[in-house]
Amino acid sequence: MSWRLLVIANETLASRDVRDLVTHRAAGRAAEVLVVAPALSGRLAYWASDDSRARRAAEARLRACLDAFAADGIAVEGAVGDADPLLALDDALALFRADEVLIATHPPGASCWLERDVVARARARVAAPVHHVVVEGERVAA
Repeated sequence: MSWRLLVIANETLASRDVRDLVTHRAAGRAAEVLVVAPALSGRLAYWASDDSRARRAAEARLRACLDAFAADGIAVEGAVGDADPLLALDDALALFRADEVLIATHPPGASCWLERDVVARARARVAAPVHHVVVEGERVAA
């Protein structure tokens, strides 16, 4: 049976730091990797139930990530997830039983996810080990 890694990230999705950590964690084993890009939207779009722009942006970030992994010779699958990274995590785990989870964020002060304590909250709700990587300066905008 394969070892399974779930990656949750936004603008940091295709960063070299994320790719290096995935490569390191998967080294020497049969691995399956699922990358989830939450479709982040503003409050107005959220309340208006208009997430089409956010989904297109998440799809573009996800495509850049999948292309970067492919260029590195690493096969990964990808999906767009809920705007709430914790709900995106829950949804992904319902379909993909991960052995480990990786959450990538910007540094403190630049990361909404850290302000919302997403990493600690994920660790409290997931049985699998949850790793956190802080990505300095690399953004994949759509």
